[in-house]
Amino acid sequence: MSLHHSLPRQSSRAETVQRVQSACGVEAWLVESYAVPLVALELAAGGGASQDPQGKDGLASLLSGLLDEGAGPYDSRAFHRKVEDLAIHLGFGADRDHLSGHFQSLSRSLDDGFELLRLALNEPRFEAEAVARVRGQLAASIKREANDPDAMVARAYREAAFPGHVYGRPLRGELETLERLERSDIEALRAKLFSRDNLKIAVVGAIDAAALAQKLDAVFGAMPRSSQLEPTPEVAVANVGERRVVELDVPQSTFRFGRGGIAKADPDYFAGVVVNHILGGGVFTSRLFNEVREKRGLAYSVYSHLQDYRHAAALFGAAATKNERAGETLRVIEEECRRLAAEGPTAEELDKAKKFLVGSYALRFDTSTKIASQLVRLQLDGEEPSYLDTRNEKIEAVTLDRARAVAKRLLGDGSLLVAVVGKPQGLS
Repeated sequence: MSLHHSLPRQSSRAETVQRVQSACGVEAWLVESYAVPLVALELAAGGGASQDPQGKDGLASLLSGLLDEGAGPYDSRAFHRKVEDLAIHLGFGADRDHLSGHFQSLSRSLDDGFELLRLALNEPRFEAEAVARVRGQLAASIKREANDPDAMVARAYREAAFPGHVYGRPLRGELETLERLERSDIEALRAKLFSRDNLKIAVVGAIDAAALAQKLDAVFGAMPRSSQLEPTPEVAVANVGERRVVELDVPQSTFRFGRGGIAKADPDYFAGVVVNHILGGGVFTSRLFNEVREKRGLAYSVYSHLQDYRHAAALFGAAATKNERAGETLRVIEEECRRLAAEGPTAEELDKAKKFLVGSYALRFDTSTKIASQLVRLQLDGEEPSYLDTRNEKIEAVTLDRARAVAKRLLGDGSLLVAVVGKPQGLS
């Protein structure tokens, strides 16, 4: 028997994805799997905190925190008890571009579980006690972060990178904006985000297409057909080349740095992913890790990634070091950016990066929840299920010439927008 025939055929991930269309017009991507009697559902409503009205920052965060705090016939305590009794997971979160929902249930509790999901999305109670409590939790986290170097530097960077744009505003609001949020604001945002055409849904587990279609109608059928989202303007990273220093009497300087990136829809995107892996994405193999930590012991951790905003393409990184070595650390980071832009990666770096990025992709699919989350992400990015099979091919297709050209495009002259919190020494 030839060696060729003894190798198993490479199975297709895309082939396992079914598109389920319900009578009410809601679509979900389904991967059926009966290995365990469990169903996981992930959903995303476009808009998120980008829809917070001016002066009402934190509204999407407050809304997401309240959806499982009582709904339909159940007050907050009764709702939580019901969730616990059924052993289901139900939770919501908000980021700048989406409001997301996570649901997981054993097959035996599925009907009751889907009913609780329906109530949370369609009939949340937003009772005064729950609103005050969740608002208090958000306020407490804002107060905790007021003197936290990581939170402070993230804020300083965001405000410098995206001045006057929703991405420059705080996700969970400010103490004074939270105080302004009223029940009518929460209701209005829920009505704005939850419509049948504004949802991306993925389901993984022990359910077939016909049963899922019925559940989709039951859970989402009563929502309005279309949403009225405010358009989010496209934005570029501003103030590249500047230093923003926030003085704080601590022994370390904490950095955020970045510049423009490459959008997911750009033909250079996959080459950008490979170049970033070589710069600062590969945890123990990247140039930044080697030059900043291994060779010079300047920082415990240093990394970069391509930021995943819908309306801004950005390269973003972070590091922390002793105050007296802040200037040196930043010089090394900028020098590595310049060097990679000028010379491009080596053939060996390119090969290692591609092997890692291809090999580690499977780790995004090792649980039902992760698979569902990846499928929602693809829908948000406007991709087809075929991406699950072609993604690694696109990484492998990045040539050395292409990687060098994209390194030049991505990193330019190596200049960065930098925000620092601490008492940094030696910054130019």
